[in-house]
Amino acid sequence: MNPVQEAPPASADDRRRWIALAVVLTASLLDLVDATIVNVAIPTIQRDIDASYSAIQWITGGYTLAFAVGLITGGRLGDIWGRKRVFQLSMLGFTAASALSGLAVGPEMLIGARILQGLMAAMMVPQVLSIIQVTFKPEESGRVYGLFGAISGIGAVSGPVIGALLVEWDLLGLGWRPIFLINLPIGIAGLILGQRYLTESKAPHAVRLDLVGVALASLGLLLLVFPLTQGREAGWPAWSFVAMALSVPTFVVFVLHQRARIRAERTPLVELSLFRIKSFAAGIAVQLTFGTTFGLFSLTGALYMQIGLGWSAIHAALTSLLFGATMALSTNVAMRVLMPRFGRAVLQAGALLMIVGLYGYHWVADHQGTSTTTWELAPVLVVAGWALGMIMAPLMSAVLSDVPFQNAGSASGLTNTVNQMGMAIGLGLASVAYFAVVDDASRADRASGAAFVDAFINTLWWVMAGMALAFLLMCALPSLRPDAKAGEEAEPAADDVSQPAH
Repeated sequence: MNPVQEAPPASADDRRRWIALAVVLTASLLDLVDATIVNVAIPTIQRDIDASYSAIQWITGGYTLAFAVGLITGGRLGDIWGRKRVFQLSMLGFTAASALSGLAVGPEMLIGARILQGLMAAMMVPQVLSIIQVTFKPEESGRVYGLFGAISGIGAVSGPVIGALLVEWDLLGLGWRPIFLINLPIGIAGLILGQRYLTESKAPHAVRLDLVGVALASLGLLLLVFPLTQGREAGWPAWSFVAMALSVPTFVVFVLHQRARIRAERTPLVELSLFRIKSFAAGIAVQLTFGTTFGLFSLTGALYMQIGLGWSAIHAALTSLLFGATMALSTNVAMRVLMPRFGRAVLQAGALLMIVGLYGYHWVADHQGTSTTTWELAPVLVVAGWALGMIMAPLMSAVLSDVPFQNAGSASGLTNTVNQMGMAIGLGLASVAYFAVVDDASRADRASGAAFVDAFINTLWWVMAGMALAFLLMCALPSLRPDAKAGEEAEPAADDVSQPAH
């Protein structure tokens, strides 16, 4: 094993570092693609393994929930045991879970494999930025993080298209299974190159893992998401409401446990002092609301196009690409041009524009029914995609704007965790907003796809309500208006200047 080091290597021309970067960026790409690749294949998977609607939600939401629960813990494990070691072990586990997913013979096996995939991704992904930080010099960070951002954008946009192509090609008669099996050669190559080129490193002052905190946070999420997903199919029995109610005191106990660790001068799982910062607390609330809304929209939108409209996987993916590509372009414009000039107003304008786009989506779906075409959806997808780009990256900047530099890592990790939690909750809410409408429809409407169109129309009202709530919560974010150094002629008031984002 390579010796432990705390500082970047001396040589800026060491090609080993760039191969190491390619390895960890590939791992990040695998996670991003796997988080989105499944949605477009869901109808095919449902037919092939006879999965129920709740099973569909767990196939997508199980990965997200496991990822959210394990994300902070994964970062801590790298600090304690060594980032290379944890990265390699989690890459091995992710590859094995991908194989199990591709070989699944029933919904239960696929759900279990996807949960394992999510846990392994939660161990793997936090090591990416940590390894980059100890491998490259500060003056190289702009170039390196630019590559990281580009890979993230490619992963988010390409996942559905890759999934659709693999389903359409039906490689070796395997149907949907190659969307998981394709990870095997990539994972094996990553393991071989990672063992050779990654350099081991640990935190200089390793801390003990808060296993009780992990258990409490996991239990609280499970008590909330499990009955949301399973309750409708079981006829909403009393236990489903009891479980959701119990999630509240479980989270309260979690907070009390974190406070007790702080008083005992032991490292908590969550740095509670961050919530004393108004902009961070408000930003976390926005992230949770936004993640929930987007999680609900992403799954039901895929079902609407393929089952409701009867489109092929590739037709649905290429239509959705309008949304993703516009979002990528808008993000660049928002961060480079709009945020430096208008600050928080960009986020609020994005939320309002998103509501406009969603209402347009609702209008088209309602008026055109099962005969809706790509050309009719294209304008509203472009509007909604542009709006989303005005929210995603600027929101992270706003959340971290007033966070002290020494807490930036913890705050960023917590923000990502909360966003993933919201996604899992949103996928669970599909039971109420979407599948309940399908259940109440006639057999003829389900067969024709009309029930799935009506269910999506109903879901869009939920999504619009979520965006309206996010808009209101954005009012508590800092103004993020540029200060005098950004070129304003007048000196701004002292309380009107926000700290730069870290």
